[in-house]
Amino acid sequence: MEKVFPDADAALAGLLRDGMMIMAGGFGLCGIPEHLIAAIRRAGVRELIAISNNAGVDGVGLGVLLESRQIRKMISSYVGENKLFEELYLRGELELEFNPQGTLAERIRAGGAGIPAFFTKTGVGTLIAEGKETRTFDNETYVMERGLVADLAIVHAWKGDREGNLVYRKTARNFNPVMATAARVTVAEVERLVEPGEIDPDQIHTPGIFVQRIVNPRSFEKRIEQRTVRKRGT
Repeated sequence: MEKVFPDADAALAGLLRDGMMIMAGGFGLCGIPEHLIAAIRRAGVRELIAISNNAGVDGVGLGVLLESRQIRKMISSYVGENKLFEELYLRGELELEFNPQGTLAERIRAGGAGIPAFFTKTGVGTLIAEGKETRTFDNETYVMERGLVADLAIVHAWKGDREGNLVYRKTARNFNPVMATAARVTVAEVERLVEPGEIDPDQIHTPGIFVQRIVNPRSFEKRIEQRTVRKRGT
């Protein structure tokens, strides 16, 4: 089966619908599937539930879907770099399910591994645990968290072959690998597309069995989220 599609719009054709749950890889602006996010905006689907560590920044990453009001709910761990995200939430225009970052990563990993729920000490005794089941193990209290499985995962990889085997580069190996396993359909945008057999099997991060569709855009913009260099002296 041919997995490579000519562009992001074609790669998402027939997969999008109002109200669906979408996982979007990336951490800040690193490793975000920017072309697939743009295609979702063009498709115009609404009432989306988005699972992502954060929503990029204003006007970049998932921020573009917040601008177009296509996202109804975010399941995230961090909102600090996106003013619109914060404003929409405080005005009651955006639902938000906050997760400790490690808990969010484990919820996604668990969903991909077929684990419906797990217990963790993180969040016990805080607002995070309100309304959730708790249990005692070895005289310690743990809170139950549910695994996450999305309708669609969109991920960004540095290299991929036509069978869907993916390699992530450096910090872009963040939420992308676990999200690729935790959705009913995974679509990957790759910077470098190679033929099967060109990737050393020992270097593959996501096996192709988890990836249904691939797109290889012509260009990518490497943005810097926070510049931390010193100012030049006078």
